[in-house]
Amino acid sequence: MSKIFARFLKDESGATAIEYGLIAALISVALITGATTLGNSLNQTFQGISTKMNTAKAAN
Repeated sequence: MSKIFARFLKDESGATAIEYGLIAALISVALITGATTLGNSLNQTFQGISTKMNTAKAAN
């Protein structure tokens, strides 16, 4: 019985899986944050272009 318990304590495959899961979660958060920031920046750019086009259309 003590051999089984000792082998269980030495087994680190579960810890490795948890570490990989945490790394994947952190990468996902970074990608979502980057995509959100880029999306907001693009939205502002296109809103500015739309405003300028509407102003130019109204002037003509």
